[in-house]
Amino acid sequence: MNRLLNGLAQDNFDRRSTTDPAPRRSIGIPAEAFLAFGLVWLLACGLRAATTPKEKAWNILDSGVAEKNAIKRADAVEALGLLPRDARARTMAEKALGDDNPRVRAAAAIALGDMHSSRSIPKLTEALADKDPVVVLSAAHSLLLMHDYKAYDVYYAVLTGQRKAGRGLIAQQRARLDDPKKLAEFGVETGLGFVPFGGIGVSAYKLITKNGSDAIRAAAAQVLAKDPDPESRTALIDAVSDRSYLVRIAGLKAIAERGDSRLLKTIEPAMDDEKDAVQYVAAAAVLRLDEGLKGPKTDLDKPPKSN
Repeated sequence: MNRLLNGLAQDNFDRRSTTDPAPRRSIGIPAEAFLAFGLVWLLACGLRAATTPKEKAWNILDSGVAEKNAIKRADAVEALGLLPRDARARTMAEKALGDDNPRVRAAAAIALGDMHSSRSIPKLTEALADKDPVVVLSAAHSLLLMHDYKAYDVYYAVLTGQRKAGRGLIAQQRARLDDPKKLAEFGVETGLGFVPFGGIGVSAYKLITKNGSDAIRAAAAQVLAKDPDPESRTALIDAVSDRSYLVRIAGLKAIAERGDSRLLKTIEPAMDDEKDAVQYVAAAAVLRLDEGLKGPKTDLDKPPKSN
């Protein structure tokens, strides 16, 4: 750099020496231009150095949610869930609920749930009408985290194949929720808590993909354990005699968790089920209801919210 600067200065001096017998002592135009460039460069370096870690972080997230690649957008949007009570993050996630890609919309729903953003409940409720089942379940999962009982309507529809009486929320949704393999794979990948076999890893994945519909309905039954709606109680009673032993097990577990001793006689026959696994769960459920054992407090202990 010094060599270049010296060269420019010498060239300027030589040119002036041939035309001006008494050259003025000043910096030539090329040197002035170079000096100006250097000042601009130093100023730019100074501005970059002044950027705080917080500004850098927001720049990264802003760039991520604007990525052309949908997977990168989804990853950036889901990361916003780490920022509860942050209005900027909430706004970005809510905007992503309208993304063209369902993976991004699902990530947005998950992020809002992780934030426990109660202000976003109306927008999550709108997402229950999404055309993609993964988005619907992501929104339902997040609503459930915030104890919004509209979420139970989705799980009821998954278990029974129909919506609750008098509820318009899932009127046209059943077909969209009827892709069990896709939903099960998504649940395993994201750990949404929707699939009831999260603790057994690869075995769970194989079981779910082999018999996805049963696994999905079983998972829905487990979620309904906390739904205070009497219609869900009736659905769980029916689940105890379902054709699928997975659903029967889930129904028994859910009834046991509800702690409703009035259902004791209803589940006693399940102790004679053809499947040993069902017998074991039925026996434990009978003991729990008979002895009045109480589990952790659930939504059943709270007055229901209006839908």
